[in-house]
Amino acid sequence: MRLRTAEEMRAYGTRLASLLRPGDLLVLSGPLGAGKTTLVQGIAEGLKVRGPITSPTFVIARVHPSLCGGPALVHADAYRLGGDLEVDDLDLDASLEESVTVVEWGEGLVEGLAEDRLEIHIDRESGDDARTVTLRGVGPRWADTPTDAAQE
Repeated sequence: MRLRTAEEMRAYGTRLASLLRPGDLLVLSGPLGAGKTTLVQGIAEGLKVRGPITSPTFVIARVHPSLCGGPALVHADAYRLGGDLEVDDLDLDASLEESVTVVEWGEGLVEGLAEDRLEIHIDRESGDDARTVTLRGVGPRWADTPTDAAQE
């Protein structure tokens, strides 16, 4: 999926939220400034959770409760974490079953939290503000879920 603006990234996140349910783990990867937090802002809007959604780099993780009785959004950032032990200290698995958990910079660190996950890689294109978003569903949860529905 090619997205040209931050507004398109947020709108994509909103559409993606319609596929999400409690217990879902999303692992976001991509270079600095790729738009990971912008995508999470759209997901939060779609889930109708309390904001504002900002990068959790310095607080490591934030919980955004639902405003409509849906799942909370746990938004974490593993950028400053040094390894598996520090990920364990976050205790993300404690709320995994009832929340949608999104971990920026989680590649290689949080896959063990759940058998099922949606891996989202965002790449910046050179020369403009466009981004390429690639989704990869892992596990039975995503085997029959049409992730391309978020692209429409």
